[in-house]
Parts: sequence; structure tokens; C-alpha cells
Amino acid sequence: MSKEQVLEHMVRLREELDRERQERNSFQLECNRIQSYWEITRQELEEKKAELRNRDREMEEAEERHQLEIKVYKQKVKHLLHEQQENLTELKAEGVLSLRRAQKDHWDQEQELWKEKCSLNVKLKDQEVANEAAITNLSLKHEEAMARLRSDFELQTKEMEAKYTKKMQALQDEMDLRRKTEIHELEERKNTQISELMENHEGAFCAIKNYYNDITAKNLTLITLLKEQVEDLKKREAVLEKEKADVLLQNKGLTEPLQEAQEQVAELQKKLVHYYRDKEALMNSKAHLKITQKELKDLQWEHEVLEQRFSKVQEERDELYQKFTKAINEVQQKTGFKNLLLERKLKGLLNLLEQKEVELSEVITASNLDPSALSLVSHKLEDVLNSKNATIHELQLQLARVCKAHNDMLQTFEAKLTAFGIPVDNLGFQPLSFPFPGQELGKGPAGLVSVPT
Repeated sequence: MSKEQVLEHMVRLREELDRERQERNSFQLECNRIQSYWEITRQELEEKKAELRNRDREMEEAEERHQLEIKVYKQKVKHLLHEQQENLTELKAEGVLSLRRAQKDHWDQEQELWKEKCSLNVKLKDQEVANEAAITNLSLKHEEAMARLRSDFELQTKEMEAKYTKKMQALQDEMDLRRKTEIHELEERKNTQISELMENHEGAFCAIKNYYNDITAKNLTLITLLKEQVEDLKKREAVLEKEKADVLLQNKGLTEPLQEAQEQVAELQKKLVHYYRDKEALMNSKAHLKITQKELKDLQWEHEVLEQRFSKVQEERDELYQKFTKAINEVQQKTGFKNLLLERKLKGLLNLLEQKEVELSEVITASNLDPSALSLVSHKLEDVLNSKNATIHELQLQLARVCKAHNDMLQTFEAKLTAFGIPVDNLGFQPLSFPFPGQELGKGPAGLVSVPT
């Protein structure tokens, strides 16, 4: 390296050295600042722990004051129960007296009602006899009226039969006269036609007799054929008359289908009216459909807006879920700590109760006291034990309340998660189970009350 390059390198090294020294100083200042922060936070932590111990002590003192208040209230409740018992005895005596009075009144009313029932039965029998007589009279009158009406109706039917037979005879005579006149007219027209044909035939025969001599044989054969045709026509006429009779019978048989067809026509007219109504309803529904399509487009636009909002709400839900899990963990830790404190208190009280029971049994066996003094001591001891059992019961109640609050909070948390569509199977939260504090306490030896462990 040349001299200039060495000088430049030295300048760069000095600049780097200065920069490193500045960074070391800044890092040292930062380290001192962090150390001071750590000392301050450690002192604050100790202060908070001292406050927590003071709060626990205050809670224990408040619990003791609460127990004393509970004892006072229990004494008041005992007095109230005694007064209630006296009131109940008085009310029971009054109720027995009022019941006896009501029974007596009821017996008197029952006797009066029995007498009224007997009198009503007698009246009922008299009314039944009178009703039977009236029914017989009415039945006789009804039979007479029916016979009278029957004779009147028979006379009316005979008169109507005679009247309509006369009408039928007149119609038959009129139809026979009309048929005879028509037959006579037909015969006259036939005779005139025959005479005209004969005259024409004779003239034509005279005119063409000379010309058609050679085809007379053919005419004779033609006449025979025509005669055969006339016979065929007569036979066909007889067949047509038979068919006419059959057609008349068919017309009679077709009257019922005609009525059915008329009924169908009426039904179809009704359907036509309904068709016009349905057509109007269809037009209205099409207009309503256009309106609903427009509303559907508006709803689709609102749906897109709501989807965007839903995405935002999902993000907020995830944040709330994280915060809620943290809060649940904190609450579980707090409730676990409280449960441990309550269980320790309960165990201490149970141990103290067992020691007191042992000491009491030893004192009773050592001091051969009188039965009265022994009963007095046992009563006092029972009062003390009852107060202790009450405190234990209160502790159990507190523990049960804490467990119930934890389980309720867990249920609401699971309900919210299911409402937001989050699975709750593998979250790791389990409900707390604790025996119900209202269970009965068992009897220990020597008639003393013992608490179930």
C-alpha cells in the first residue's frame, strides 16, 4: 500500500472506532435504563403483593364480621319461628272450631235438601202421570188428523188421475186426427202423382210405341226390376220404422246424459269465471313479481354490504375470542386460588372440630357430671357445633356459588362460540363439580354432629 492509502485506511479506522464508541455508550445507557425500569417494576410488584395480603386479611375480617351478623340473624329467625308456631297453634284451634261449625251447618243444609228432594220427587211423579195422559190424548188427536189427511189426499189423487186421463184421451184423439189427415193428404198426393205419371206414360207410350217396339222386352224387365225395387223400398221403410222406434228409445235414454252435459256446461261456466279471476290474479302476481325482483336486487346489494360487514365482524370476533380466552384463563386462576383457600379453611375447621370432639369426650368421661349439668353442657356444645356447621355450610355455599358462576360463564362462552360458528370441543375448559351444600349432616358418636368430609 502507498502512504496515501495507509492514511485513508487509518482515517476510516478512526471513524469506525468513534462510531463503535458512540454505539457502546448508547447501549450502556439503554442497559442502565432497563435495569432501573426492572428495579422499579420489582418494587411495584412487592408493593402489590403487600396490598394483596392486606386485602386477604381484610376479607377474612369481613368474613368473621359476616358470620357474627349471621348468628344474630339466626337468633332473630328462631324468635320469629317461635312466634309463627304459636300463631299456627292458635289458627289451628280456630280452624277446628270453624270446621265443626261448618259441619253442623252442612248437616242442617243436607237435612233441608233431603226434605226438598222428597217433595220434588212427589211432584215429579205427579207431573209424569199428567204428561203420560197428555201424550195419550195427543197421540189420539194425531191419529185422527192423519186419517183425515190421508182421506183428503186420496180424493185429490183420484181427481188428478181422472183429470189427466181426460187430457191424455183428448191428446190421443187430436194426434190420431192429425195423423189421419196427414195420411189422407199423402194418399191424395200419391194418387195425383200416379195419375199424372200414367197420363204421361200413356202419351209417351203412344208417341214412342212405334219407335220402341224392339225394346219392349227390356222395358218389361225394367218394370220387373222396378217392382222389385218398390218391394225393397217397402222393406226398407219397415226397417226405418223399426230404427225410428229404436231412435226414440235412444232419445229417451239420452235425456239423462243431456242433463249431465248441461250440468257440466254450468260447471264449465263457473270454471270460466274462475279462469278470468285466476287470469287477473296472474297479472297481479306478475306485477308483484317485478316488484319482488327489484326488492331482490336491493337485497342482493345489501347482502354484499352485509358480507363485507360480516368479514369485519369476524375479525373483531377473533380478537374478542383471544381476549375472552385470556380472561377465562385469568378467571380460572382466580377461582382456583379461591377454591384452594376455601378448601384449606374447611380442612382446618374439620381438624379443629375433630380435636374439640376428642377433648369433649375426654372431659365428659373424666368429669362424672350430673345429668342436668351434662345436658346443659351438651346443649351449649350443640349450639357451638351448630354455629360451626353453619360456618362450614356457608363456606360450602360460597364454594358452590363460585363453581356455579364458573360453569355459567363457561356455558355462556360456549353459547357465544357456537353462535359465532367456532367449535367448542377441544378448548380445554371443563365445568367444576362440587357436592350441593344443602346435604344433611350426619350424626357422630355420643350424639354429636359431625361434618361430612
